[in-house]
Amino acid sequence: MDTAKKQLLRAGCVIPAHPLALTESRALDERRQRALTRYYVDAGAGGVAVGVHTTQFAIRDRGLYEPVLALAAEAVDTKLALEPRPFLKIAGAIGTTAQAVHEAALARSLGYDCTLLSLGALKDATDAELIAHCREVAAVMPLFGFYLQPAVGGRVLSYDFWRVFSEIEQVCAVKIAPFNRYQTLDVVRAVADSGRDDIALYTGNDDSILHDLVTPYAVRGGSRWMVGGLLGQWAVWTRSAVILVAAARAARAAGSVPEVLLREGAALTDANSALFDVRHGFAGCIAGIHELLRRQGLLAGTWCIDPNEGLSPGQMAEIDRVVALHPQLADDAFVAEHLDEWLR
Repeated sequence: MDTAKKQLLRAGCVIPAHPLALTESRALDERRQRALTRYYVDAGAGGVAVGVHTTQFAIRDRGLYEPVLALAAEAVDTKLALEPRPFLKIAGAIGTTAQAVHEAALARSLGYDCTLLSLGALKDATDAELIAHCREVAAVMPLFGFYLQPAVGGRVLSYDFWRVFSEIEQVCAVKIAPFNRYQTLDVVRAVADSGRDDIALYTGNDDSILHDLVTPYAVRGGSRWMVGGLLGQWAVWTRSAVILVAAARAARAAGSVPEVLLREGAALTDANSALFDVRHGFAGCIAGIHELLRRQGLLAGTWCIDPNEGLSPGQMAEIDRVVALHPQLADDAFVAEHLDEWLR
């Protein structure tokens, strides 16, 4: 990762978790997959995370991991050739050590900058075994640590784990996404206690995005901030997310969070509850993201790899409710203005 990208990562930015565009027959829709990436770049995101939970872990079973990563890398590079700026390409890696190392090496060969490493497959591993696993992957690519909530395939990770994890030299950032305030504090405190001020903290807590971005977390020796977010929620309404992060940064600099920004944060949590299908334990979270992208014309449908995965009963009505109640969160006009260009 070059110096400009390191500076961008540490300063903080919007990183959408990239969805998967499928046809009705559940084949990869390359045209719309590229369109999504173009959307994120033009919306002002600082990077994309591909091959992660929102992309659907099952792409590995369909032989789609490499093609999907390659499409995103190609779309980013083509866009940035015309308007150069730092942009982070982050690849998800999962599974056993052998699988994760293989995926990291493949991502590196495709020009990715770091690996977002999920530990969900190692549910019975000890902390020492997890650290050994992380070190092997880190030898291939810089690591973006990942605390994935157990409800969607993650596992509980202790303060002690994160404290030792932070000592791995190649760790550049951590996505904190346990959807749990106590566990969130474990990570912040562990990174601070390690003395590593070069590890960027990113919120992945889609249920408390604004709260994370404007909170000075009290730690030994001062405060730590979450500088940006790597989020499934930011796979939609991305242009608005970029504006929100700028407002949060301004509030931090001013030392005061305006009431209107707090109201926006609460609205975003309400919207996320519908998109992520909280009522049904997140069963429809990917289909919910797809539904908003379908409404904007970026996706042709809400199809997931698993034909049994889709919107939950009542979820469509909940999405209708939050879209009507919080129109300021949307970026529909921005998408409509550029959609034909992205779909070429």
